[in-house]
Amino acid sequence: MATHHLLTLFLLLIIGHALADYPLQGEFLAKAKNRFAPVAGVPWYQALGAHSLIHGGAVGWITGSILLGVLETVSHFVIDDLKCGRRISYNIDQLLHVLCKLLWVLLLYVFDPLP
Repeated sequence: MATHHLLTLFLLLIIGHALADYPLQGEFLAKAKNRFAPVAGVPWYQALGAHSLIHGGAVGWITGSILLGVLETVSHFVIDDLKCGRRISYNIDQLLHVLCKLLWVLLLYVFDPLP
């Protein structure tokens, strides 16, 4: 895979992350996904799962890889749960998400194509 294509892919993944973490998350999911401050009547794992699936869908769509979409869904779920539990800061949360995008691009570079 050409270097300029990898850079473009990384930038698209960052744009997808920004869309999924801000306008596509909304106030409801931002609050409901937190198991440490639950919204009454809303299972936190459904809200966090839905938010994580939005991210995984964006990665899968951009990369064309279902595997990377699943990896993004799982990693996003874990990272956001750590942030909600105040085990990591907001800035570390965002850094880890960006590092995941870098890892997805590196995996595509080494193993392209991925399923």
